[in-house]
Amino acid sequence: MAVAATGFFDGVHLGHRQVIRTLVSSARERGEEAIVVTFAPHPRAVLQQDAHSLRLLNSPQEKEAMLRELGVDRVETLRFDRAFARLSAADYIRTVLIGRFGATLLVLGFDNRLGSDRLTPDSIKPLAESLGLEVIVVPPASIAGQFGSSPQKTSGCAGPLPSDDGPLEGQATGAPENTSIFGVVLPRAARFSGATAEAALAAPEPAEAVSSTKIRKALEEGSVEEAEAMLGYAYGLRGVVVSGKQLGRTLGFPTANLRLYDPMKLIPARGVYLTEVEVLGGQYWGMTNVGDIIETHIFDFSEDIYGLDLKIRFRRWLRAMRPFHSLDALKAQLAADEAACLALLQK
Repeated sequence: MAVAATGFFDGVHLGHRQVIRTLVSSARERGEEAIVVTFAPHPRAVLQQDAHSLRLLNSPQEKEAMLRELGVDRVETLRFDRAFARLSAADYIRTVLIGRFGATLLVLGFDNRLGSDRLTPDSIKPLAESLGLEVIVVPPASIAGQFGSSPQKTSGCAGPLPSDDGPLEGQATGAPENTSIFGVVLPRAARFSGATAEAALAAPEPAEAVSSTKIRKALEEGSVEEAEAMLGYAYGLRGVVVSGKQLGRTLGFPTANLRLYDPMKLIPARGVYLTEVEVLGGQYWGMTNVGDIIETHIFDFSEDIYGLDLKIRFRRWLRAMRPFHSLDALKAQLAADEAACLALLQK
């Protein structure tokens, strides 16, 4: 016998965690197993035409680990295909939840949908109970009051832009053509000036329910603090360290270039961030550029980590990517970025 929850649970965010807490506590009270029944791949990847653009907040392995950390006894991942998608809610409850997993109680989130008929909790509850399955519906989690009523700005985080006193267009700068590090493209004879970018982090409306869709949108806009508030933890990426062009090392800012283990993981908006870094069994702080590559300068760290596992967690947006007129200007900006990060950490 088991208490079951079912859904995709992408991100295992605060709303999901309310469902899982109810699942686990109910299972313990009844002396039954706490089971999460989930799916792979994501239903949108099978049913919708925009599947090519879909990126996820967790890999299947990350999701299962998080669910187990919350006390779930078993995670069952069912293959989602078009045949599976044709199951009605009644068929899914009867043959899968009750017939296959022995569910006696179903814990639903407020926005759960079941079956090809896309039944809502209000419709699922009487149907399930008619089949002998009790139902608990868990209310939504919200982050009302977390951000206030206006967009956050972090214009001071990245430090001042170096003054643009370089050559005019058409004059050589000595910068390598099409070289990139930390979001800076260094074309020959380019000139750019402007203030440090402000990150307009979209603030949720009061009492706005947490959802995976809203978290993805926040990350796609670089609003990592908003995403963290909805997730309940800092969003991260994990992969292996690969070699790069070594430009950062020549500037005094060596970087670890990350190749993701899971290509379906969502990558936050292009820009520079303050990040937490896990490598070689230790935890460090660093600054990460998200661009064509994901590169991280780890503070107070000089080990050779090529080919090793590395995880980064995004804590603050620093600045947008921008062009500079020379390597010297870039180096000055990186120093300002590092100083801004250290100032944030001192707080």
